[in-house]
Amino acid sequence: MTVTQLIYWSQPFGFDDSMLDGILLQARRNNPRNGLTGALIVRADLYLQLLEGPEAAIDATYARIARDDRHLQVTTIVKETVAERMFPAWSMRDDPAKSWMWSAAEVGNGAVERATPAEVRAVFTRLAAETA
Repeated sequence: MTVTQLIYWSQPFGFDDSMLDGILLQARRNNPRNGLTGALIVRADLYLQLLEGPEAAIDATYARIARDDRHLQVTTIVKETVAERMFPAWSMRDDPAKSWMWSAAEVGNGAVERATPAEVRAVFTRLAAETA
């Protein structure tokens, strides 16, 4: 069975640990009900999220995220149909951005905007391998 997979990035607005806790609580409550799984990589200068599930649920969730004032510059990196989920057991896996990702200076200089979909997917592939 195929699923829709969406990867987007945005800039956090007013980021702190309590805001992240609220985002994760909401995602972990809503995503199972909507058939969604995924992962959120986050730090003060970056949200990088992979969502996977039924296309209608992906579209509705992404629309809510785009309207959410905790996100600035919400930008789709890739949306496609895939054969299997990358994070099937995670209603929302969270992970602080690792040192092997872009530095804050690189993000500030446009590294995410220049990254190819394959490069961004590789970040999530590496995270998925860590959770296996």
